[in-house]
Amino acid sequence: MRSRISMRLPSTILLVLLLLGYVATPARALKMIVNAQPAGSVTPRCIRNFVSKDSLVVVNVKTNGKKGDGQVLNMSIMDSVGNEYGRPKDVVGESRTAFTAHANAAFDVCFENIQQGSHSYGLNREIDLDIDIGADARDWNAVGQTEKLKPMELELRRIEESVDEIVTQMDYLRQREQRLRDTNESTNDRVKFFALGTLFSLLGLGLWQVAYLRQYFRSKHLI
Repeated sequence: MRSRISMRLPSTILLVLLLLGYVATPARALKMIVNAQPAGSVTPRCIRNFVSKDSLVVVNVKTNGKKGDGQVLNMSIMDSVGNEYGRPKDVVGESRTAFTAHANAAFDVCFENIQQGSHSYGLNREIDLDIDIGADARDWNAVGQTEKLKPMELELRRIEESVDEIVTQMDYLRQREQRLRDTNESTNDRVKFFALGTLFSLLGLGLWQVAYLRQYFRSKHLI
């Protein structure tokens, strides 16, 4: 019994350490270049991410350039079900947009760089995009000061909320899988009943044709 316990303990510790390392890994900003385009033919550049309902999302944008440099960078945030969370105009320098998701859905952060003037060719904006969701979006320094938490307690609190978010996400995926399974089973039942109905209809039509032809031939004294 002791040997089994001693073998399970290191594996449990390893699993905990891997989980802590996963949730404690900081997010890296995404870098992109958005070229300026004429106002009539602007193609937005979008980044998509998924968010759970009632989750806090913070979108941090840092870009170069200045106002009046021949280009206007506009940003829009909208999810796949039609909820709009912001449309900052003429973004320059640093911009921060925070919102709470209204649904379990994917959301897009899109950028449009509109060219100003007929001689503004070859211009672009460099963008650093950082999207924090859930526990990563909270200001943990403020939480620690408000609740008077020690650094280790604050880190454990952050990890606890991250794990809760993972569990919530897994529950959502399980429910979605269940809905898809129910839809699949319902579709299979409908196809099965349709196939059986078609088969019986064809059999009935064949029997009717045989009976009709037999009666016709008898009336003509052919059989």
